[in-house]
Amino acid sequence: MITKEYCAENLTDLHRLNSPDITRVELCDNLAVGGTTPSYGVIKEANRYLHEKNITTAIMIRPRGGNFIYNDLELRAMEEDILQAVELESDALVLGLLTEDDQLDKEAIEQLLPATQGLPLVFHMAFDQIPQEDQFQAMDDLIDYGFTRILTHGNPDGKSDIFNNLTHLKALIEHAAGRIDILIGGGVTKENFEELVKLTGTKQVHGTRLL
Repeated sequence: MITKEYCAENLTDLHRLNSPDITRVELCDNLAVGGTTPSYGVIKEANRYLHEKNITTAIMIRPRGGNFIYNDLELRAMEEDILQAVELESDALVLGLLTEDDQLDKEAIEQLLPATQGLPLVFHMAFDQIPQEDQFQAMDDLIDYGFTRILTHGNPDGKSDIFNNLTHLKALIEHAAGRIDILIGGGVTKENFEELVKLTGTKQVHGTRLL
């Protein structure tokens, strides 16, 4: 079975969703900058509404647009947002933290882990900023930290045709070997997702155009 994850900006379009067609929602604010943390009220109402439809939620934890290098103040804000998302019975948390040289910020990840209280963790498309030759080790590290899913476009610009990235996406899925889910996104639509699944071997797709 293919998991289709709809990327939603706040509460817009949630009324159009029904399982089993869409079984999971990544909930964000401000998609114009790639998604930031939605408000307490939005998370609360989205979780209530979607859970009634048997649709699970993954909440974006990102305090601002721009890069994925966060200072101590931003990390404390992310901690508070994580605690709220957990309190509101979210099903997963979506985050990405990098160092200035585009590697996993392990120190920041370790700082946030206690707040997550065992909730499933997703590393978002910040993963694509890691040099491709380093992504396999980064994946192994994320597995060790307990992450259950990586969202990737397969190319750091995030805008190239995803069909140009098939070789790398297949390599990531092969390296994952079932230890972590590889969720592909960026240019995935209701018209092309089946072909992408067939060509890459992924079992999960993500996008705003899956309806």
